[in-house]
Amino acid sequence: MSIRILEQKLRSYAVSSEIEEMQALREITQEVILASLGRTGFFNQAAFQGGTCLRIFYGLNRFSEDLDFTLLAPNPTFAWKSYLEQVTNDVASFGYVMEVTDRHETTSSVRLAFLKDEAVGKILELQFAGKSKMLGKIRIKLEIDINPPSGGQHELKYMDFPYLSPVTVQTPATLFAGKIHALLCREYVKGRDWYDFIWYTARKTPINYHYLEEALHQSGPWKNTKIDIDRRWLYDALYQRITNINWQEAAKDIRRFIPASEQFSIELWSAEVFIQQLDKL
Repeated sequence: MSIRILEQKLRSYAVSSEIEEMQALREITQEVILASLGRTGFFNQAAFQGGTCLRIFYGLNRFSEDLDFTLLAPNPTFAWKSYLEQVTNDVASFGYVMEVTDRHETTSSVRLAFLKDEAVGKILELQFAGKSKMLGKIRIKLEIDINPPSGGQHELKYMDFPYLSPVTVQTPATLFAGKIHALLCREYVKGRDWYDFIWYTARKTPINYHYLEEALHQSGPWKNTKIDIDRRWLYDALYQRITNINWQEAAKDIRRFIPASEQFSIELWSAEVFIQQLDKL
């Protein structure tokens, strides 16, 4: 039975708490959804991006809540409906009973959908979750940019869980550019963004400057302005951002998404730490 495949995968996480077990189960659910999308032809017109992409395909050591995508070319008529109908049918064989909410707002450049399940956790043999309180629903948000910036670069990869399936993903340089856009333009401070920044800079990840420039021209404080993005401009813009953040507050956002072995490092967060990482651009 397919549910046993999920249990085997869950055991590979070696979780030690209810929080870790539910994070692992959410990630397993994300992978099952991704594999199903690969069967629908979705990745012929879209690419996987964001923190979950970085974790599953490139080894980021933090959990992520959402599945973020971008179309390969603008398409204002894109809709989730047909893809999610297939997904709900596919995941049923693993014990999921998915509830779908499709937020189809034609005036927005982002299409949102939500998948919720409260069935699979009740049939899995869980170690911690559901023992002290009622087991909550697994909620996965799907978000896709239907009017993407130009200049994005992509590559084809293959998942091997729960079965072999193709997934088009953004390259690390394009992912990093997208993350920098969030760092500069997000209206609030999100600690997960800055955790990822350390990951990228520690690996000296190159930046897709063309994609970043197009994204900045499209949305944020520099929308519709004429700026040429290079390393010096970017260094100064990030430096300004770094030196105006309350790092103790920023650190609170990341704690529940990283393993216990990394918790101590969050105490070290400061402007000095991030300026040091900035020098690695």
